[in-house]
Amino acid sequence: MKIARLSDLADKAACPRLVVKVGSSLLVGKEGVRRAWLEGLVAELAAARARGQEVIVVSSGAIALGAATLRLDKGGRGSLADAQAAAAVGQIALSGLWAELLGRHGLTAAQLLLTLEDLEDRRRYLNATATLTRLLDAGAVPVINENDSVATQEIRFGDNDRLAARVAQAARASAVLLLSDVDGLYDRNPAEPGAQLLAEVRGVTSEIHAMATGGSSSGMGSGGMTSKLQAAEIADLAGIALVIGSGLHPAPIARVTGQGIGTLFRPRRKAGARKAWLGGRLRLKGALLVDMGAAAALGRGSSLLAAGITGVEGDFQRGDAVAIRDGEGRVLAHGLAEYDAAECARLVGRQSGDQAAILGYAPRSAVVHRDQLVLL
Repeated sequence: MKIARLSDLADKAACPRLVVKVGSSLLVGKEGVRRAWLEGLVAELAAARARGQEVIVVSSGAIALGAATLRLDKGGRGSLADAQAAAAVGQIALSGLWAELLGRHGLTAAQLLLTLEDLEDRRRYLNATATLTRLLDAGAVPVINENDSVATQEIRFGDNDRLAARVAQAARASAVLLLSDVDGLYDRNPAEPGAQLLAEVRGVTSEIHAMATGGSSSGMGSGGMTSKLQAAEIADLAGIALVIGSGLHPAPIARVTGQGIGTLFRPRRKAGARKAWLGGRLRLKGALLVDMGAAAALGRGSSLLAAGITGVEGDFQRGDAVAIRDGEGRVLAHGLAEYDAAECARLVGRQSGDQAAILGYAPRSAVVHRDQLVLL
């Protein structure tokens, strides 16, 4: 059974496993933790558990909480060092808060702190999957945040929207609900007259991306509509529905599911687990540029051959993830390279039969094999 409407998020049959992401601005206001609101949300999560749904929480707020305690300006985001220090202090308070409130409903909270590398590296990704599965089987509620106290700019998700989508992939969830400071995706800036809330989206196209605005209106978090659309793309590849809804109201989940206020991104397809992981990667080591013929062949399910490659970017090794782009710069696919960047550069435009003489060893015929490639 697939999720076809917003009310399905509250249906055990349609949505047996739900990921709920809570933004910083919802958890922390000018006066500190919005405790009454959070108590209401936790009651909704407990109700979901009572009707048989499994729940995972992706919770922002550590940096905001820690910044208030340490009296750091700019909400703790003035520098990387400030953010790391604020996260180290705030994460203790944040996890304690979730444990306390979930405990009131007889639920056990389990804290997981993840970095980008934990979900980009295949082995660590599988470890995270196993941990999440075991926690859910044991009846716990995983509460997940990015490990901002150790993550650097180069190895960060940078927002919990995309983290939530990657967690949903790892946990094989049915849906992701992004609670934010907006009702959903509008066809233009919601501040403009006549802006319309989109009830449903099938596929995040360039036109959909054009509707997004970049920043977080609260100034508290790091996400915006662009990051939410990127999360929707990650979820789509894994066959997972994603919903954007406002958390500015009491009982926000009921507002989305009961009143139908939000935007539902319905997945168009479902890649295999490995390909969904590959397509959802946020860090790529390089890129292979291809001609029109190769682009068309990829669309028919073929491997990428050297003859169709026109350029090589980055410094990657065999087995690294790379983007495959066409002549207009559009990313067509992600794949695992069979050669390193220097070898690929030597093979550009050459036929498979020439590769042994060029490289000096028996080559693999494909630069990226179709079994290690996912179209986007």
